[in-house]
Amino acid sequence: MAHWLMKSEPESYGWADLVRDGGTEWDGVRNNAARLHLKAMKPGDEAFLYHSMSDKAVVGIMRVTRGAEPDPKAPDWVRVRVEPVEPLPRPVTLAEIKAEPKLGQMELIRQSRLSVAPVRDEEWALIVEMAGR
Repeated sequence: MAHWLMKSEPESYGWADLVRDGGTEWDGVRNNAARLHLKAMKPGDEAFLYHSMSDKAVVGIMRVTRGAEPDPKAPDWVRVRVEPVEPLPRPVTLAEIKAEPKLGQMELIRQSRLSVAPVRDEEWALIVEMAGR
């Protein structure tokens, strides 16, 4: 199982929306690197939902339930289906992530504008621990 981080502005579509809907098509990504990451996702992979802009924090865990398929709105791009697994006991903020030396190579920090990025197993475990899970 691979791990990922997927960003969304909570004012546009946040954790509460994902829970309410029971899942969503993760579409609208228009960045070549992010598209490659979406294409690499497999059912069963897990992803952190990161609230960008206002919150700047990892807030929950999602599961990929369907791998990449063409985005009907833009067939050159792809989408995946995700469903909520659980909220983190407490959000882990970007400031906390940046302050942790063991997370210094995390894509969230190295390529901050990337909306979909891989998360290494040790980074995943540490963020889950920081959240109090």
